Amino acid sequence: MKQFISIPAILVVIILSGCQPGKGTVEKQAPNILFAIADDASWKHFGAYGCEWVKTPAFDRVAQNGILFTRAYTPNAKCAPSRSCILTGRNTWQLEEACNHSPNFPSKFKTYTEVLSENGYFVGNVGKGWAPGNPGQINGKKRELTGIKFDELKAPPITTGISTNDYAANFEAFLAARPSDKPFCFWYGCFEPHRKYEFKSGINKGNKNIDEIDEIPSFWPDGDTVRADMLDYAFEIEHFDAHLNRMLQKLEEIGELDNTIVIVTADNGMPFPRIKGQEYEYSSHLPLAISWPDGIKNPGRVVDDFVNFIDFVPTYLELTGLTAEQVGMQPITGNSLTDIFYSENGGSINPERDFVLIGKERHDVGRPNDQGYPIRGIIRDNYLYIRNFKPERWPAGNPDTGYLNCDGSPTKTYILDTRRMKGQLEYWQLNFGKRLSEELYNIEEDPFCMKNLASEEAFSELKVSMNEEMIEKLRKQGDPRILGNGDVFDNYEYFGEVRNYYNRYMQGEEVPTNWVNKSDYDADLME
Repeated sequence: MKQFISIPAILVVIILSGCQPGKGTVEKQAPNILFAIADDASWKHFGAYGCEWVKTPAFDRVAQNGILFTRAYTPNAKCAPSRSCILTGRNTWQLEEACNHSPNFPSKFKTYTEVLSENGYFVGNVGKGWAPGNPGQINGKKRELTGIKFDELKAPPITTGISTNDYAANFEAFLAARPSDKPFCFWYGCFEPHRKYEFKSGINKGNKNIDEIDEIPSFWPDGDTVRADMLDYAFEIEHFDAHLNRMLQKLEEIGELDNTIVIVTADNGMPFPRIKGQEYEYSSHLPLAISWPDGIKNPGRVVDDFVNFIDFVPTYLELTGLTAEQVGMQPITGNSLTDIFYSENGGSINPERDFVLIGKERHDVGRPNDQGYPIRGIIRDNYLYIRNFKPERWPAGNPDTGYLNCDGSPTKTYILDTRRMKGQLEYWQLNFGKRLSEELYNIEEDPFCMKNLASEEAFSELKVSMNEEMIEKLRKQGDPRILGNGDVFDNYEYFGEVRNYYNRYMQGEEVPTNWVNKSDYDADLME
């Protein structure tokens, strides 16, 4: 194993410490990395963004001591594909099987954690790493895509829905196991606020009140059931944040916090209808705060540049003096964030960070022959343009198998019951109905993406230009969907519990019944 520090990394440290090369420099350890990722949390629901009904002092501390990003996006708003982007620095349409949810992870794509482990870092993880799916093997051994697992220490249960994993205690165990001469790279993968929740735990155990919530997404009906569900979600975000706080305190205690890059985010938006698994503003727009006292200039800045999950890997490589070619990684698509780290400005810093690309293929199964719902999109300025390539398909999955690309929840059931009992089609249509082939939204004025501007003459020129720009960029990135081979994504093997679920279910075959939310089924929706 190659012991690291590389010369470029030392030069970075020299510059940051204000020393002059050749005038008595002191070699410092390469920066540690603590990557903290919540499972299913939208960007607005963290205190630093002004949210008062979710308390996140640890996230807010990272933002105050570093940078708060207001335009951070995942390319694909679902667990496994989003995490694939984080690990490889490539967009999901560049990752073959790993574009899908619950895939076989292709052996050709090396992860940054594997690279750092080979180059002198002590690498580990707690909780949810890359998942769900099959990471594959190397030389007969299961790949550790996010490092060595530290999961043994447990805590008393808080609710029936919250994991008993003592994330912070396991982080301390990781630190205790680290060789003294190595920098560390740790992946804190909290299982929260992923479903299922203990209903009304936010009220009964989190001492929250439904009147605290100042904003309900316009695509849901406003009722006590929905508000209680949102408070349960908030309570689990606070659980994530509490463990992060303990980790920060430990690093401060041992004198490692200043030289640790702390990145705090989530993999996709909240696990509610029309958000998780879709590609709207609240699906892909995620929280992001980064601190690094030894490296980030003028901490406490708020940055409005567009940044992307594919930007993390090139940042790590630059700061460790490595290149993708040198370490056997596939070419990186993202851009290092060091231009933002080393700037002293807030607001807009780099004029070239003026857009992001988003999209998806197959998420959860529930359509004939395991078909996905292919989408590509681009966000530029204040507009989101979406192209739905198969609008004849059901975007959240077929009705008769329970809209499987939407997690079961009180909110989901409430929306469906509202349609059945009161005949209100609006909320059902927004969350589960079929869509037009093109969508265009002003996300500054309409962050819930309620008014589709794609058919309005006043926006026809903008729609055409955004589509053309998106197609050009995706073609350069080798996207099979744009190059005429998009069906390859439907043909990749699904590694979940059931292959070809829809067909087998419709034929009366025994399949896991817990996959189908029986109350969601409404036969007349098949018409």
